[in-house]
Amino acid sequence: MTDAVGSIDMPDAQDEAPDSKKKARKGGKRGKKGPLARLALFYRQIVAELRKVVWPTRSQLTTYTTVVIVFVVIMIGLVTVIDYGFSNLIKYIFG
Repeated sequence: MTDAVGSIDMPDAQDEAPDSKKKARKGGKRGKKGPLARLALFYRQIVAELRKVVWPTRSQLTTYTTVVIVFVVIMIGLVTVIDYGFSNLIKYIFG
C-alpha cells in the first residue's frame, strides 16, 4: 500500500540507524509540529487521497444502486419466508 505524498508515517532512515549520533526524539516528526500544522497536514492528506479515488459514472451508480436494492428485497423475502416457517413450526410443536 502506498502512502500519500508528504506522509509522516515512515521514519527517516537516519532515525532508524543504530549508529546515529543524533539524540532520539520521542514522537518523530510529529513532536515538533503544532496542532494547527498537524490539522493542515491531515487536511492535505485527505485531499490527496480523494484525488486518487476513481468516481463511478452515472450509469455505473444506477446499476450498483439497482443491484443493491434487488439484493436487499431478495434477502427480505428470504428472511420473511424463514421466519414464517419457524413461527409455524413453533406453533405446531408447542400448540
